[in-house]
Parts: sequence; C-alpha cells; structure tokens
Amino acid sequence: MLRARFQALSDAEPGLRIRTMAKRLGVAELELLCSGCGDLSARPLAVSPQALLRALPAINEVMAVTRNPWCVHECTGRYEGVRAERQVGLVTGDTIDLRIYFNHWHSIWAVSQPDRRSIQVFDRSGTAVHKIYATPQTHMPDFEALIERHLGPDRDEDLVLQPSPPTAPLDPPADPAGLRAGWLAMTETHQFFPLLQRFRVGRLPALQAVGPDLAQRIPTRYLEDALRRISLRGLGVACYVSNRGVVQIYTGALDNLSRSGEWINVLDARFNLHLDIDHVDSVWVVNKPTEDGWVTALEAYAEGGELIVQFLAARKPGKPELRAWRDLLVGLCDGPLAV
Repeated sequence: MLRARFQALSDAEPGLRIRTMAKRLGVAELELLCSGCGDLSARPLAVSPQALLRALPAINEVMAVTRNPWCVHECTGRYEGVRAERQVGLVTGDTIDLRIYFNHWHSIWAVSQPDRRSIQVFDRSGTAVHKIYATPQTHMPDFEALIERHLGPDRDEDLVLQPSPPTAPLDPPADPAGLRAGWLAMTETHQFFPLLQRFRVGRLPALQAVGPDLAQRIPTRYLEDALRRISLRGLGVACYVSNRGVVQIYTGALDNLSRSGEWINVLDARFNLHLDIDHVDSVWVVNKPTEDGWVTALEAYAEGGELIVQFLAARKPGKPELRAWRDLLVGLCDGPLAV
C-alpha cells in the first residue's frame, strides 16, 4: 500500500525531497527509507556516532546536510578538526562546521539511490538529523570500506519509533527583570544558552521579554530584502541551521541568491541554503553584549517558536562586528538598539 502511494506521489510531483514525501504520506522519513519504495535502499550500520565521525576525515570531500522542517543547509568540504568524545562532538573544518549532540544520534544507515550514495543519521522518531553525501571528489574506496566495515544485520522486525519530543514551551519568564540583567551581563554569545536554562525560558519567549533594545521584532518581509542586501554588498555571514542533533554553520558570502516559489535559495559552489519563507512566522534582530562589542543577529522563527535559521556577521574571535553589518540590521528596526 505504501509503495503504491509513494509511486503515485512520485509520478504526480517528481523531485520532492524524501522528508516532504514522508510527511505527505503520513510516515516517518526513516520508515519510508526502509520500505523499499522506488529506488531507495537502506542498510543499518553498527557503529557508534563518535566512531563514525572520527572515520569521516579519511573519505575526503563530501556534502554535509543538516535541516529542520523549514530550512536545508548543505556544505561541501571535508570533516576536519573532529572531536568526538562522550555526548558532544565538534567538526571545525574550513567549510564543514558542526556542533553535534550525540544523544539524538539514534541510528545510522547507508543509503543508496540511483545517482547518490550517503550515510544518514536519524533520531528516535525516525527523523534525519544529519546526512553525508558522496561527491565526485569523495574517495569512494574509503567510503565503501567504511560502510562495509560497519554493516549491521538486516532488520527483519518492524522499526520501533518514538514520537518527536514536544517543542520548548512558550511561557514567559517568571523573572523578566532578572533575565534582562543576565542578558546585559553576558561577555560572550556562548553564555546565552546557560542564561535561558537558568531562567527556565525558551528562546523566543526570552526575546519577547528582554526589551526592544536587546531583541526587536521586525516585519517578516524584511528577511528576504535583508538577505538580498547582504548578498549584493558581499557581506560575510555566519549562517546557522539546527535540529536537535546538529548545529551546522556556514561562514562566507551569499553570492547566488534566488527565489523559487516559497523557497529562498543560496546556490553557491560549496554552500547551498533552501529556506521556506512561507513558514517564517516572525523575524527578530537580536542584540547581545560581548567583550568584543555588541553582536547583532538576524533570526527567523516558526509558528511554534522554533528557530529556523540565524545569520550573524562573519568575524574572528577577538574582533568586533563589521560596522556595515550592524548598520544594515539597525536599519531594519523601528527603535534603537542598545549600544
């Protein structure tokens, strides 16, 4: 039954991403992948997430893909600077830059399609958290050897999946004055998440509570205009897209920006971004103090309060934010930002 529905959808709308097809068919992405529909073939790998990550530098160039329901982030390069111990991992290559939370890396699969080979990582709900695609520059003997070395037994039993965890609550903070004081006391952006944990508040409710000089909502239509100006001016950005298992970061210019239907696309040689603008519910300019001066971010959120994508100015530690970036974001705001 699922195969027939899959084929009918493929015929009616060719080119749909597998995650979109799974949603339309009412199944988990991993369930569809393992169903044998179409030309998909998936085999489980019996390897720990940490061991997989440590093996990836040997296969040379690949494309790393991290996405959430509304944004796809693709970087082509090498897995370099790998640190994979315990529950948190890092990749700090020139192009592929990741922060990894291994507790959400539940199963790993080798996936074959007619024109693509990949290694894909799924959480307990059967949702992909990270994918690694071979490219023409991948060292395929090492790629194949990695898969063959860790092939697990075929799964005859049905997949056992769990519901996705609930999204973060949108309740306002119990102590907004304390949250604001803690925000103003930050000396680096990495102190932001501990701040949220300390005040037991979600990211979006925190923005709503601290005051417009620190977080200011702007019209959603400004997002596309801002990205076009960033591209035309050649401003370097740090673009973050995340899910529960991975934060993927690209640092560089947005050279080739285009719009296709509801999708805003960046189609550059080593970086692609696909942003579903129709599902952006709110856009914020976020202002944080650091030892290097104020750092300003452009952030887009979904209706449920989830962060879709975040843009900051590209900068090195110890260097202040580029003035042109600050001026662009300040120009999007109705009121002043803290300085």
